Amino acid sequence: MAMDELLAALVGGDRANRLLSTALLPEALAGEEQPRGQVDRATAAVALGLVLLDDLLDRVHSGARYVDAQRDVRRRIVLDHGAVRTVDGPTGALPPGAESLRRVLVPLGYEESGIYPLDRIHMTGKAFTHRDLPEGVLQYFVSELHVDRLPPSAQEAVHRVVGSSVDPLAPDVAGLLDRLAARGRLPLDDAVRLVRGAARCFGRHHPDPRLDDYELLLEHSAEMAWIATEGTAFNHATDRVPDVDALAVSLWQRGGWPLKSTVERSGSGRVHQTALHADTVVRRFRLSGDGGGSSSGEVEREVPGSFFEFISRDPLPDGSGLDLAFDAANAQGIFAMTRR
Repeated sequence: MAMDELLAALVGGDRANRLLSTALLPEALAGEEQPRGQVDRATAAVALGLVLLDDLLDRVHSGARYVDAQRDVRRRIVLDHGAVRTVDGPTGALPPGAESLRRVLVPLGYEESGIYPLDRIHMTGKAFTHRDLPEGVLQYFVSELHVDRLPPSAQEAVHRVVGSSVDPLAPDVAGLLDRLAARGRLPLDDAVRLVRGAARCFGRHHPDPRLDDYELLLEHSAEMAWIATEGTAFNHATDRVPDVDALAVSLWQRGGWPLKSTVERSGSGRVHQTALHADTVVRRFRLSGDGGGSSSGEVEREVPGSFFEFISRDPLPDGSGLDLAFDAANAQGIFAMTRR
């Protein structure tokens, strides 16, 4: 099967087997026969999602613990979506905002399916849904932090933090994305290079921030402060469960889980979400400098990292499938998981 070979080439056989026993593949994809040695865009998209999930579970111990608990009861998680934060403003060589990821997602078969104003936190969320298997392939919720909505001092801090960002998308990988967009599939070796190169776009592409800039950003945008240390890494990954309310009650009763105290409910009443609070990570900061990399010292601090989320989606009233939409109020409530 193309997925087995692709994942093994990306993360090694043992990790690939563990991922395939962790996450449920789309039924249509699992049963699809592809030309030998070829990988279609849906398979590549799922593989990218699994690689990013693997990275997140390495960083989020509470999420890894939850996934292990699901594996113990022989349940595979359903990877509903991954969330990423970006900066809508000058970002050096990196395309600003969602464009830095749109150029990767669209060739993989995604289309922008919704725009969600997150005005309370100076952001806009953009959803990307897979055209071939919208319910089966994970979505992406890409949020943009609008720098021009921050006070001038915070804008200057943002520019110092991300103004010298590099572009992680190599020219050869961009060429493979163009080929995938044109043909819909690639030879296995090329697909490996593409997914590996695409995964590099989900990380931090700027130097260690100055501590004074980070503290200033915390005053005006906890979300931008998070980007300062984590960049465009997965902010969270999400398990789609049958009943998030029942899951929340179960976790609360067991104790020992850093679970949000409430379940968010969409305006439609069909989308329910809650999450674990972000794990704490240790990040390095420059004590002072000229913004070009020179410094008079460094220090490490504990800061909020990424987290794991849970979602339930009810069917649409017309019976056409699950409600795959997001909700601005829900999103802003969930984003609070990374605040100190």
